[in-house]
Amino acid sequence: METPVFKIIVLALDGSHASDRAVDIGASLAQLAGSRIVAVHVVEHIAAGHSVAAPVHSDEADLRAKIEAQIASLRETGIDATVRVENVILGGPAKAISDVAREESAELIVTGTRGHTAVAGLVLGSVAQRLLHLSPCPVLVVPAHD
Repeated sequence: METPVFKIIVLALDGSHASDRAVDIGASLAQLAGSRIVAVHVVEHIAAGHSVAAPVHSDEADLRAKIEAQIASLRETGIDATVRVENVILGGPAKAISDVAREESAELIVTGTRGHTAVAGLVLGSVAQRLLHLSPCPVLVVPAHD
């Protein structure tokens, strides 16, 4: 039997529609190649002085529950999948995702994009764009639209 092209896939999830589409693509790739999925959800926090304040997203508990359910569903289909939750200060998800990919020796990162225009992406920043510069492996960016 041939070795799978991607033995370990990091699936970067934030609970958005684009993230949902990335789950579908990542699952398809994992099923085809017999890959293991390491889902990464990054919780961004706002720093307030010397302490770290609440998460950026007020619905963080709901996002986390949704992602846990998505990965449980993948496991039910026979995919070896786990979830890692990383906590960072505002602005650091791409580094955290890249670090996990490096630690896990991943061969691919699959992530969604919010679908900003190139100019909006430059102004607002983009986790997907930043991943392209930091990732130790190829990055598959799934667009938000169908």
